[in-house]
Amino acid sequence: MNKLNLSKITKNLPKNRVDVVIFNKIDSTNDEAKRVALTNEFHVIIAEKQTKGRGRQGKKWSSPDSQNIYMTFCTENDLSFGPISLITGVICKNSIEKINSKINIGLKWPNDILHENKKVGGILVEKEHFGKKIKTIIGIGINLNLKHKESWWGDLSEFNLKKHRIELIVEIINSLIKVSDHTNKDWINQWKKSCVHLNREIEIQNESSLPNKAIFKNIDKNGNAIIETDKGLEIFQSGQINIKGIY
Repeated sequence: MNKLNLSKITKNLPKNRVDVVIFNKIDSTNDEAKRVALTNEFHVIIAEKQTKGRGRQGKKWSSPDSQNIYMTFCTENDLSFGPISLITGVICKNSIEKINSKINIGLKWPNDILHENKKVGGILVEKEHFGKKIKTIIGIGINLNLKHKESWWGDLSEFNLKKHRIELIVEIINSLIKVSDHTNKDWINQWKKSCVHLNREIEIQNESSLPNKAIFKNIDKNGNAIIETDKGLEIFQSGQINIKGIY
């Protein structure tokens, strides 16, 4: 089995800026990021298996020991310049396609990674406030080899990416560091080109209503969804609505 190797990961990272910890099993890499005190600019937690992996709104994220990617990148740097969930989606897409250019990754607002209209990955961004500091926690799950999955789940097993798992992890980490340095100014156009439902009819749902038909028109600079409903154009933040009918 192709186990994660700390030295192979760290040798291609800026050692003076990032610490990396690997767990064979953990409850949740995001929860560990909340517990840990940072001693470097960036801290990365990677696990072979999670027992309490989760996604947005507390949903369970299946995290078996199957050579997938379960990782969290955290920092106290100011990342308020843009919607980190959407930007991380672009990073994951670019990183996967850099490893194998034959893979066509799509993105669903606000945090889903898709292949052939199946969900193959997700992003969970959380923030911890203490004093004047804010710890930004970016959880990333990517299904490279998932044996048991729901009908809407997919994986990238046909491309045998598990052999390139370390390479993919390193590419994502280095790209997140570059974003922290504000080097990616074109994330909006990149995200829009990758969105699988831009200018398409979707269903939107919130806690108080049944799904309603609408058109996903655009996103703004803050990553909010601009959606055309029967009331005209409306702006929704992440967490206000769920988009249905994509997979």
